[in-house]
Amino acid sequence: MLHHYNTVKGYGEHEINIERSRFITYVNRVESEEEAQEFIAAIKKKHSDANHNCSAYMIGENNLIQKANDDGEPSGTAGVPMLEVLKKRDLKDTVVVVTRYFGGIKLGAGGLIRAYGRATSEGLNAAGIVERKLMRIMKSTIDYTWLGKVENEVRSSHYQLKDIHYLEAVEVEVYVEEAKKSAFNEWMTELTNGQADIREGDVEYLETPVETNP
Repeated sequence: MLHHYNTVKGYGEHEINIERSRFITYVNRVESEEEAQEFIAAIKKKHSDANHNCSAYMIGENNLIQKANDDGEPSGTAGVPMLEVLKKRDLKDTVVVVTRYFGGIKLGAGGLIRAYGRATSEGLNAAGIVERKLMRIMKSTIDYTWLGKVENEVRSSHYQLKDIHYLEAVEVEVYVEEAKKSAFNEWMTELTNGQADIREGDVEYLETPVETNP
């Protein structure tokens, strides 16, 4: 498993108009080539009357699956520039479809490359980009008398609160980087005067938004 990588937050869509042509971008996160193909097929069915439904996707930890499709546009003017945007941003497990309704004005090869690149970039921004970082879930069981202090301290710290379970005692789950487990244990122990029962939980990806240029 990768320690961290960027991908899209999830489904998103965005539309721009260039020289009377409509470019509608659809974005989604996928975990397999089959999922990507199903998403592309669904958009093509939705816009079966469009002139083109161009697509690109990049899947896998090492970007082993990379595909681009011009869907009738001049070779290399649609799918490839779309894929280049994904590669430039290093977005894994991401599929993009750009639907074009021709507006009567030819853009030329350079114009098409810029248009599909722009449509892809703006569509990705609309969907949102996230960083997925592999984290350890640290579970601290405490008496209810410690809950207020512990919750406030966790929320105001650099640690990320995952969940609080209200059982016979309170279990507080916190995302912690693997290399910082010892530091967290010391911090929580000091915070609770040694009254916390601290255990390691599963490893999960924590998603945080990545700022993008408008």
